[in-house]
Amino acid sequence: MSGRKKKRLAADDYLNVVRPLAAELIEYLTGSEEYEIGCETARGCGFRDATILFVNSAGKKYGISKAGTSISDDRLCGSRGFVIRVYDGELSAEYSGCELEKSIFPDIAGALLRILSETKRRAGKRILPERILEAEEQPETEYFTEYEIHPEELGDAAIVSQLDKIRNKALACDERVTDCSVSCAYRRHAELFLRGSGGKITIQKQQNILWMTSAMTVLAAKGEELKDYYRGYSNLGGAEVFDRMESDVAALVGGAVALLDSEPIAPGEYECICAPDVTGMIAHEAFGHGVEMDMFVKKRALAEQYIGKSVASPLVTMHDGASAAQQTASFLFDDEGTAAHDTVIIEKGILKRGISDVRSAARLGTEPTGNGRRESYRRKAYTRMTNTFFEPGTDRLEDMIASVSYGFLLENARSGMEDPKNWGIQCMVNVAREIRNGALTGKIFSPIVLTGYVPTLLKSISMISDRAELSGSGYCGKGYKEWVKVSDGGPYIKARIRLG
Repeated sequence: MSGRKKKRLAADDYLNVVRPLAAELIEYLTGSEEYEIGCETARGCGFRDATILFVNSAGKKYGISKAGTSISDDRLCGSRGFVIRVYDGELSAEYSGCELEKSIFPDIAGALLRILSETKRRAGKRILPERILEAEEQPETEYFTEYEIHPEELGDAAIVSQLDKIRNKALACDERVTDCSVSCAYRRHAELFLRGSGGKITIQKQQNILWMTSAMTVLAAKGEELKDYYRGYSNLGGAEVFDRMESDVAALVGGAVALLDSEPIAPGEYECICAPDVTGMIAHEAFGHGVEMDMFVKKRALAEQYIGKSVASPLVTMHDGASAAQQTASFLFDDEGTAAHDTVIIEKGILKRGISDVRSAARLGTEPTGNGRRESYRRKAYTRMTNTFFEPGTDRLEDMIASVSYGFLLENARSGMEDPKNWGIQCMVNVAREIRNGALTGKIFSPIVLTGYVPTLLKSISMISDRAELSGSGYCGKGYKEWVKVSDGGPYIKARIRLG
């Protein structure tokens, strides 16, 4: 415990200013009465349902390495604008913009009507009517992140000084360390969501979220050999994320130096224990992307055929949801206004359900799960993961290691790829620590490629540790674009895995 007092983010001033105008627009779009707009009078549009999401966010990123020091605004994290969605009884349409003024209300309505008309003209008789989802009851209508140290209050100079201190500590640990790259980033993200019908506002809610991440990569050299060891850190909060980073310096230096004596692994299937970061990568790649239900609509995911069937060991329960954990992908409501959920995807080995946005749920006849997320207000909402993880079990890590006659402890996850249509998985792992006769031998193999058929891998899980860890230092894209913040993790798991 740091001993520092937690503070609560304040409401966003900009959103407080635009709230009355946003409410007027919803009333205009869904009402049928006459409205005064400037010197003119316009009749309400009579849309059956309308929503508006206002976003005001800012972010910054910092980095220090041998190449120098960098400080810059994070373009991916900074935006201010709005997106409107209307429903006419058959289809929905969207319009986004930077600034909202009452004088452009008729222009917005006209643009939405043209989009709906053109969509219907192109579809012709093939049109698939959408289903409007009834507004759900959500007891909470406001959410504000608690933090200990706000990075904006700390300031650039103090943040750079903290990173420099951590870097210098790593460089002083071992003469074989050639560089230590340290970085951090934060995002302050405020959203206002309104929904209405019949000329009245039916839902109003807002959230103001702060997350911060940091990362450290230690590089070590021996002759021509160069190795690195990476670790990311994240929290729903502020610069208190540096606390753990500083305490891990010696461990990361030790990891990089130990890799200088690593060997390539002999390809084969082994008993493996996956550290939480590797477990999280498997959860994200294996069954995260595979159960995004917009892929069900497009018939691009095999998981749709396995709902209600066994896909993993009975020991395995897997979650996704913004309310399932407190991490960088936590929020009160998604970018379509749906309340955050804790979705149990796999329960005791049985695939129960997928995750969805509003439109995918409407097409499939299911309920949305709070996974409709946008890269920014300018972009479309897609089904996206949030906090994705396996539940902890009851085993102790030392007992798991003791149960392995010959195998490896896998740690330091790097990257992964999945094939939702065929359930293949391929992940890169930096470290495989040899286990022989129930004990770590000290021998290290690197780099490692983890491959397999997802159900085969998950059904082979035979032990799960009693504690889970999540990390949200990275982003996830939809293909090669549409980046959103996610976290993943879980406990240590024991499984049979093909390595190469």
